[in-house]
Amino acid sequence: MADSTSSSCSDSSSPPNNSSSSSLRDLAQSALQLVHWEEPKKSLVAFGSSLLVLVFVATLSVISVVSYLLLTGLCVTITFRVYKSVIQAVQKSDEGHPFSSLLETDISVSVESARLLTDRCLTHLNWFSSQTRRLLLVEDLVDSLKLAAVMWMMTYVGAIFNGVTVLILADIIFFTTPLIYQKKKAQIDRYIELIKSRGEEMLQKLQDRLPGAVRRTKAE
Repeated sequence: MADSTSSSCSDSSSPPNNSSSSSLRDLAQSALQLVHWEEPKKSLVAFGSSLLVLVFVATLSVISVVSYLLLTGLCVTITFRVYKSVIQAVQKSDEGHPFSSLLETDISVSVESARLLTDRCLTHLNWFSSQTRRLLLVEDLVDSLKLAAVMWMMTYVGAIFNGVTVLILADIIFFTTPLIYQKKKAQIDRYIELIKSRGEEMLQKLQDRLPGAVRRTKAE
């Protein structure tokens, strides 16, 4: 009896988890569709709006950008609401609120979705913490040298660009790289393999020049 009760409870609790995970997969799939320009109109709107917001943030303060965006949205919704009210008064119709369908839509975040997002964030946070400790405490000398080289290059990037400019460039790369890759896939794959092989050769030479104790640690 207890087993049947527990199994029924587990069965009843599994659909919300499945639905929340499926909603996250749907969201990720929608993002990939935007990036790969499977629906050009939606991708163009997403790319243009994100780039416009970042340009505004680069020229104005974040408070001003948020205020202007909310003010623009309110102007559109208030104008449409007044327009529909006037039309209903002239035609003497009773269509109700023009945004009733949107107002009735449930946009609340379920407990299962919040728990699933929290678990995934904790997984990534724990991985990041362990990797940061491993690199900063030089558990692997080669990997720590890689991090040092990347941070050294980032100092030059930070001297040339600020954070918002980097976000603008990242947004452009995020939406244009899939298109370029689809058109030049063979050439890009060839160059990637060439760079990868050269990098592995350089790392192998660097590892061969390291002291024997370090090489043994690397092999372990």
